[in-house]
Amino acid sequence: MEFDTKLLEHFPVKPGVYLMKDASGTVIYVGKAKQLKNRIKQYFALSGDQRAMIPFLIKQIAHIDTIVVPSEKEALLLENTLIKKHQPKYNAILKDDKTFVSLMINTQHPWPMIRIIRNKGTPKPGGLHFGPYTSAYSARQTYELLTRLFPLRQCSDEELKRRTRPCLLYSIKKCIAPCVGKCTKEEYDIFVDGAIKFLKGQDKEILKDLYAKMKTASDHLEYERAATLLQTIRQIEHVQSQTIVVKVNGKNSDALALYREGEEVMLVQLLFREGKLVGSEHYPFTNILQDDEELFSSFILQHYQHQEGLPDEIVVPVPLKDADLIAEILRDAHKKKVAILNPQKGEKRALVGIAEQNAKATFQQEKDHQELKEKMLLDLQETLKLNRYPKRIECFDTSNISGTDPVASMVAFTDGEKDTKRTRLFKIRTTHKPDDYGAMREVLTRHLSRAKEKDDLPDLIIVDGGKGQLNIALEVFKELNIASVDAISVAKEEGRHDKGMTAERVFLPEHRDPIHLNPRSSLLFLLQKVRDEAHRKAIGFHRDRRTKRTLTSSLDAIAGIGPIKRSRLLQHFGSIENLRRATDEEILSVKGITKKDIASLRRSIDSNKY
Repeated sequence: MEFDTKLLEHFPVKPGVYLMKDASGTVIYVGKAKQLKNRIKQYFALSGDQRAMIPFLIKQIAHIDTIVVPSEKEALLLENTLIKKHQPKYNAILKDDKTFVSLMINTQHPWPMIRIIRNKGTPKPGGLHFGPYTSAYSARQTYELLTRLFPLRQCSDEELKRRTRPCLLYSIKKCIAPCVGKCTKEEYDIFVDGAIKFLKGQDKEILKDLYAKMKTASDHLEYERAATLLQTIRQIEHVQSQTIVVKVNGKNSDALALYREGEEVMLVQLLFREGKLVGSEHYPFTNILQDDEELFSSFILQHYQHQEGLPDEIVVPVPLKDADLIAEILRDAHKKKVAILNPQKGEKRALVGIAEQNAKATFQQEKDHQELKEKMLLDLQETLKLNRYPKRIECFDTSNISGTDPVASMVAFTDGEKDTKRTRLFKIRTTHKPDDYGAMREVLTRHLSRAKEKDDLPDLIIVDGGKGQLNIALEVFKELNIASVDAISVAKEEGRHDKGMTAERVFLPEHRDPIHLNPRSSLLFLLQKVRDEAHRKAIGFHRDRRTKRTLTSSLDAIAGIGPIKRSRLLQHFGSIENLRRATDEEILSVKGITKKDIASLRRSIDSNKY
């Protein structure tokens, strides 16, 4: 079904948004226009839109919907909303369901600490948040640096209350032990203020304050305190000496740039704070229709509209005709003015130049990395005599330690990388005995039946174990009439699951004997990585179930603890050991628990060994 171009004359000549749909009604592209009719006609004109992806789009359009709005600003906002809602394949999309990592300092506590937290959207109140970091690795690096520079506590609030002597961190000078009074509140707050200023990029101010406080401590003969401050000063100066500095008049700036090659696009965001490059993020896109200007506009709206801690300015390599409108939208959302600039020369243009260099370098790195992964998967296909290229691998493992609470796990790897969203955990229903074969048959049947119905079968299935487990998988394939999936099994020497260069046996269909891969082979490393991840998930799930069952059965016999209180205690503490260590105040914080209940709990826990 093709779009009837005669309908073009009937579109409104007003600002609004258009939604292009395929024959199934799926939205494949969303765009905005000052004049809808004129903009949409350009797609179908012979001398109109010259973008490379246009012919592919035109062939798929069966219908076009339009929504008229009062102004270009409303069109811009609506376009952004509809892109997030429909996620069209030819638009650049930043996933809304992504969890962001932030650093948080709980300044409301008498003894604040730095924590890494995950959140979706706007962080919860209760402290100062810095970020977000889309990379947990970069957040962890910053956290590790902060713990070296500022010796703040790292223990929980409960541990802070219970501790009677300093922990190891005090011995290695990574904490000044507020738990046992080794420092004053004033001394502790010096490092809290330093950490906050460091995260805000105010290094010079930190050093000025620390030098002043060190001199004061020295003048008062507080040499130990002065030495601690000096150590912090030296560490900050060392970090400064390794930092890239670009003069931008002290403003906080984000520089955006992109690099295109064929259908692939790499967009890079560099973060400059007070003239220093403090971080970067990159966003790859494929098969998007938007030109550079549209891509930058869409990215800025999607990325910054709901982000905390906006920069003072965003610099881009091309002029954006919607720059003023986007800045107005961001100002409305954050009550802060943000300039969107296209500098042609000077220091700000230099920021864009650095971003452009990084976009090209990052694109090449990603491309080289992808090519290496593709080569490895092709080698895997050839070595294991697979019928299909193993783009998506799914690995199954079972666990029934001591013959109780049998469970299984499935992990997926797509293009050689862990695909966390596809992880599945299973409770075994058909048997409560230690029957690995029966458990594997049940899990494979349940999972593959659903996958077949959804036309979502993997390319390769790996089962943990020997020839027997592989035969089970092949029998399930036969029962479900699945012929398009390869299967292998991987068995570690003597059933061991420790990592390292151990002898692995890989069993293939229609081969009586296993094959042995070189202990240093990248293929073996991939198989181990996949199998060990499945084993880790299965063991973890089994322990969680066994712990909950133990706690539940332990609480069943306690007078006054009914099913509701039992459920609340189970959810709050998770294990008998956690309940045993809890203070009366912590137990009383569980809704419905009384002092009489605590006495019963103490008697039962103390008189039994769990």
